[in-house]
Amino acid sequence: MDTRTLGSTGPTVSAIGLGCMGMSDLYGPTDRSESIRTIHAALDAGVTLIDTGDFYGMGHNEMLIGEALKGRNRDAVQLSVKFGALRDPHGRFIGFDCRPAAVKSFVSYTLQRLGVDHIDIYRPSRLDPNVPIEDTIGAIAELVQAGYVRHIGLSEVGSDTIRRAAKVHPIVDLQIEYALITRGIEDDILPTCRELGIGITAYGVLSRGLIGGHLSKPPAANDYRSHSPRFQGANLDANLALVEKLRTIADGLGISVAQLAIAWVLAQGDDIVPVIGARTVPRLQEALAALDVDLTPQHLAALTTAIPRNAAAGSRYAEAQMAFLDSEK
Repeated sequence: MDTRTLGSTGPTVSAIGLGCMGMSDLYGPTDRSESIRTIHAALDAGVTLIDTGDFYGMGHNEMLIGEALKGRNRDAVQLSVKFGALRDPHGRFIGFDCRPAAVKSFVSYTLQRLGVDHIDIYRPSRLDPNVPIEDTIGAIAELVQAGYVRHIGLSEVGSDTIRRAAKVHPIVDLQIEYALITRGIEDDILPTCRELGIGITAYGVLSRGLIGGHLSKPPAANDYRSHSPRFQGANLDANLALVEKLRTIADGLGISVAQLAIAWVLAQGDDIVPVIGARTVPRLQEALAALDVDLTPQHLAALTTAIPRNAAAGSRYAEAQMAFLDSEK
């Protein structure tokens, strides 16, 4: 497994991470046994970075990962955990809480559910508009001093917030959406992170399956993507037309569309680690094969021509969710 280092002060991790959200939440029915097999297959293949959130399935995802890690070498795995999102008994998101007291409460429950004594990278899932980022990062810094957390990360925040956070404690990475059809971070956020020595853990590299090459119809009603603008009506038709452009290039390379999209993200810099939301072993194996794809400058230029910036139809989240993204302000 190739490795990359998260920022100038962070850990060395596998060049591709495994995001586990879909194993518990939001994408329709899940299969516990297949989820555990997928996590085990990832670990056996050398994947060391496992990403979750305490609100994925209201704790279910952490318990699933904890079960999958039993009997495994804890020191061979880096657990990345997001916190702060609040949900009601129906699963609806009802806000964020990143107060210092809440941070320390959240991590306590996470440690218990995962069955571990420390979290490798701990990060607020979004900026809490009611809590200065300095207070939130300061609380995590206290957890670092106490040994419960090893490193601090951020998620979906803009350059001003990144700079303010970095003044409180070293930040190892920013988790943010980055893909061929989602390139907004290139304007300001990515340069800021590189200036400060902060890595990028990129999620949504397949745009929630939109550019994975396997989607042929709108998501089911119980799939949260059915509420996403990019997956609706004419937007979906336009975006799937972009996928066919990718397929032409992928076919010429003898690889899948998903492998091409992941390889593109890998090629954007050694400070970027794609986090792949594979829910099954075959999808995981397909994603990991992207590590063997060597895109030349000519390939990258062809991709830029086929999929110019801002080519995607529709925003990456629904309007209500976009309002919570400090990274979009």
